[in-house]
Amino acid sequence: MRTIGALLLAGGLCAAATACADKANAPRALAQADDGQGLALIERHGCAACHAIPGVRWPKGRTGGDLAGVGARPMIAGRLPNQPAVMTAFVRDAPALLPDTGMPPMPLTDAEARDVAAYLYTLDDE
Repeated sequence: MRTIGALLLAGGLCAAATACADKANAPRALAQADDGQGLALIERHGCAACHAIPGVRWPKGRTGGDLAGVGARPMIAGRLPNQPAVMTAFVRDAPALLPDTGMPPMPLTDAEARDVAAYLYTLDDE
């Protein structure tokens, strides 16, 4: 968890320093990640039970946020900088970064979390 704490601290400092800056075009490449595999993992783990997710036809969850356009948003969950390392950590263990989140930790490996994040970064059109 030390790494997640460092990410949160670095992300918080980054967000504080550039809170109003437009980050829609920030680089968000995930080397060696497979967005197609990410979509398959999203479907397998039932993420759409809580989230509306482009590319997933059913279900269309309403408990969590709509993920359309999440790749272009400057923040994750409105509070964390939308950068690959943070997104990867968030999809794997959101409560470690935001203890008050309703999103549960997900049973994903680091590589799987990177694949899910890679898919989420394809969702850049709102």
